[in-house]
Amino acid sequence: MEKKLRITYLDAVVIIAVVAASLWMMARIKAGLHYQWNWAVIPQYLFRYDSLQERWVPNLLIQGFMTTIRLSVWATLLATLIGAVMALCGISSSLFLRMTGRTYVELIRNMPPLVLVFIMYYFVSDQIISAIGIDNIFRSLSTRTNHLVSVCCAPPEQMGIFLSAVLTLGMYEGAYLTEIIRAGIQSISRGQWEASRALGFTWWQQMRHVIFPQATTRILPPFAGQVISTIKDSAIVSVISIQELTFQGLELMSATYLTFEIWITIMALYFLLTFSCSLVVRRLEVTLKR
Repeated sequence: MEKKLRITYLDAVVIIAVVAASLWMMARIKAGLHYQWNWAVIPQYLFRYDSLQERWVPNLLIQGFMTTIRLSVWATLLATLIGAVMALCGISSSLFLRMTGRTYVELIRNMPPLVLVFIMYYFVSDQIISAIGIDNIFRSLSTRTNHLVSVCCAPPEQMGIFLSAVLTLGMYEGAYLTEIIRAGIQSISRGQWEASRALGFTWWQQMRHVIFPQATTRILPPFAGQVISTIKDSAIVSVISIQELTFQGLELMSATYLTFEIWITIMALYFLLTFSCSLVVRRLEVTLKR
């Protein structure tokens, strides 16, 4: 039976206090900074009407929003792959594999993400990706393929720097997912391992049919938190000119001087994205429990 939502007196007081504080802050900004609010121009930076195509198309903020989504999706996939491999290394019977997983986790988690961004940008993007000629490879593809790549990832001329950003976020978030997955697997009781071994399962069959299905429900909540963290951490790659949401906000703010309107809008877009992820994972968690 579902519990009915009840608003207590304390909840009402907190809501009133938050609303009052917000109104007071806006009034202080206008009076103390002599700031003129101009929300009317914000919609045009979300969408604009293209007279050539005769339809509404995304403008700077929505373009940055979509780039943030692409970055987060690819970085999460890469981080999940890295985290799963390193978690298996961490629980391996091989000392070398255990040390490999531990070294990766401790090295990445104790490194400032901004330092990792610059290391990956100046080494991977500037040296390795340029030497491979990723940009030239994508330019040689057909127009239709390039359009598909632009929709899923980035324009061909920005592919090198996009890959650098994905690798950076994937490696950084993968270190945290490694510990989440490892802890989830090791939280399953030893009896489950022994029972499945008694049935004649190999190690991979144990993981696939017995251990990992049980560990998934324990891994999912912290995994969701790390996905949300990946979305928020994607803002840091704006320092290498990835045109994601934060970068577009900085460009717009310097051009329009609409400091508060721009950043409140960006905050709302980030909240929309992260809250949607929370709802999806919560629904998935309920489904898995059933």
